[in-house]
Amino acid sequence: MSEERSPVAVRILDREYLVSCTPDERAGLLQAAAHVDAKMREVRGQSKVLGLERVAVLAALNIAHESIATREQLDEVGQSLASELRQLNLKLDRQSTS
Repeated sequence: MSEERSPVAVRILDREYLVSCTPDERAGLLQAAAHVDAKMREVRGQSKVLGLERVAVLAALNIAHESIATREQLDEVGQSLASELRQLNLKLDRQSTS
């Protein structure tokens, strides 16, 4: 049975939004809202004349860029670990046949 969803109030750039989520999703939602708020404030702080829509789009682009860069770093780490594991397995195989 799925958990019941309830509205959670989040504040982004001094505006309140109600977002429906499960109790298990609440902490992640609040963390995400805080991240979006911080990014939007950062973008707005760079130029006070930007409209809210433009601030939101630029913040979304910044967040997407960070996400892609992080994913690429994780892929590199995963590939490096896989390579190291293959090398260790080869060493173990050589030792067990000796």
